[in-house]
Amino acid sequence: MTRSPERCVHCGRDDNAVPLLAVHYHGRTFWICSQHLPVLIHDPQQLAGKLAGAERLPPADSDRHDAG
Repeated sequence: MTRSPERCVHCGRDDNAVPLLAVHYHGRTFWICSQHLPVLIHDPQQLAGKLAGAERLPPADSDRHDAG
């Protein structure tokens, strides 16, 4: 059985090293590890060059809560 190449978009580790979460964005699936999920949430610009359009993603704003 061949292993699939899922790797964290930020650090490149696979699921033998860390838990990975699948994220769907712009019709594609990418993987991010549990350690770097906060990067996606709070500082997505760090993923620029690794995730298309990441430089335009706003960080989470804990002071603002949109209702739908």
